[in-house]
Amino acid sequence: MEPLRGEEATVGETTVATRGCPVDHAPVRAFLDTDTRPRFAWAAGTETLAAAGAAATITADGSSRFGDVRAAARTLFEGYDAPATLPSVARPRLFGGFAFHDGDHDDSPWDGFPGAGFFLPAVQLTVRDDDAWLTVTATGPDAGLTADERLAEWRTRLSALADGPRSGPPGVAGRKRTPSQSAWRRQVRAAVEKVDRGDLRKVVLAQALQVSLERDLSVPDALARLAETYPDCYRFMFSPADGGTFFGATPERLVSVRGRTVRTEALAGSTGRGDTPAEDEWLATELLESEKDRHEHQLVADAIRDQLAPFATSIRTGERTVRRLATVQHLRTSITAELDADEHVLDLVEALHPTPAVGGLPPDAALRTIRETEAFDRGWYAAPIGWLDGSGNGTFAVGIRSAVARDRTATLFAGAGIVSDSDPDREWDEVQLKYRPMLDELE
Repeated sequence: MEPLRGEEATVGETTVATRGCPVDHAPVRAFLDTDTRPRFAWAAGTETLAAAGAAATITADGSSRFGDVRAAARTLFEGYDAPATLPSVARPRLFGGFAFHDGDHDDSPWDGFPGAGFFLPAVQLTVRDDDAWLTVTATGPDAGLTADERLAEWRTRLSALADGPRSGPPGVAGRKRTPSQSAWRRQVRAAVEKVDRGDLRKVVLAQALQVSLERDLSVPDALARLAETYPDCYRFMFSPADGGTFFGATPERLVSVRGRTVRTEALAGSTGRGDTPAEDEWLATELLESEKDRHEHQLVADAIRDQLAPFATSIRTGERTVRRLATVQHLRTSITAELDADEHVLDLVEALHPTPAVGGLPPDAALRTIRETEAFDRGWYAAPIGWLDGSGNGTFAVGIRSAVARDRTATLFAGAGIVSDSDPDREWDEVQLKYRPMLDELE
């Protein structure tokens, strides 16, 4: 199949060129295992994306990071068109994410992760249903020639790659918890006191679990295993140019923007899974009727509607349901909005992050409490991760059910929403349930 050619475009003082072609062979795991950095993987529904190498990079820090990335993305894509014959699904996208907090981040385990980091990939694989595409992008004075050569090189490389037998979990040799259970009890009681005084309505406190691994971890293989257990979740991985790899399988979409339609959801309130169908149903019914969980969930749903209101002509809220995952059940409410005007997806990302499902209410007081309470850096945990395109459309998930791994160490994160009647031990048990998706892929 001949490559699809397009005119080079000049963005600022940089020439950008893209080439692409359909491929019969798209070995995503083997492609990601080449460890060409930065690298990114994304799987949702019937679409899988894998990207490696950077034709262009955008980084930002601090409270202006959302706006800075948005401006840089607009500049990069302005006047730049991929070949007209390249289908929209295979056109280049910017992949990356953000840190949860403003400001500096500890060196470990988040060394190499900026406050915001995105890249326009040198090589992108797109698989949707039964179709697969290879897309390459190059920049510089010889961008067109470089893109032609890159496409030919990767067509050859892909034909030689194969997804071999999948490795199993590496095994866990040791664990270190932050905080301890006794410290957690003190943290939760202090947070409940703030709620009772009226300083907070809700705050989400998180824990970190650092594990040492017995063998090397293949994150692409772990993602493939997660796909079997959590097919309805957003599976993701991001490896910066230097540092570890952040990966996970999150059930929570932060926002998806396509044209003037916005889709998001409230996901808050949790319980475990039963050992039998009858016990499963009993737990789901108990969750739906739990005053504590319904209150926590409604706080999240109401806050998301309020955050969308300045942008929207209409907002529709679905029925409250139970979202069942392999190890946990959540209360879920779908939310759809129609925008009053065209908005960039990052406008909505900035407006919605952090949702009360991972931060709290009021937002400023909750974030201040999180900073004062948690004895570790959240880094990119519970923050937006995803992609955006040249039209300002995109999808971002909330980076929960996640871990950051480097060498033979992985750090897992999970949190629980604290409200007025939260019990420290029950919240501790909830966090342990939320570790399971990632821990099962390591043990």
